[in-house]
Amino acid sequence: MTTAIVLINVNRPELKTVIEKLLELEGVTEVYAVAGEYDLAAVIRAKDSYVISEIVTDKMPHNVTGITRTKTLISLKSFSKFDLGKLFSLK
Repeated sequence: MTTAIVLINVNRPELKTVIEKLLELEGVTEVYAVAGEYDLAAVIRAKDSYVISEIVTDKMPHNVTGITRTKTLISLKSFSKFDLGKLFSLK
């Protein structure tokens, strides 16, 4: 399993709609409203980096209007108390 954290800036009036649309995308497991330089942090969990790339470069720009800027952080290694692969049962 590959995990990415996508930091997102949005047009403020579209914040709620952007959150809803992001959560509709397969692979997006969580969206957090955050303080600071970015408005949102989305967590994407997928079987590999190719699927992450499809979500970030194709699905997000085409299916979610209101996003003005993103920064994607790809996880190199995960540390958790839980078996994340089992929890998210990725194929």
